[in-house]
Amino acid sequence: MAKVVVIGIPGEPGLWLADLGNGTVRPLDQVTGDLATANKLRAQGGTIVKNVDLAVAVSSADKVFSGHFDG
Repeated sequence: MAKVVVIGIPGEPGLWLADLGNGTVRPLDQVTGDLATANKLRAQGGTIVKNVDLAVAVSSADKVFSGHFDG
């Protein structure tokens, strides 16, 4: 089971590394290889999803905790 997720959000130029095991999220300052290629496609408007079965971006944590699916 995956314990780390790389996240990119429209309007946010950088990527983020969420370590689920440690409960941390931090900027991913440098990407190389296939991840750099995927990030370039993302910057051009592409969407890349692999081994994730639910991802939702909302405007605040309060919306998540109240059950809102879009924000």
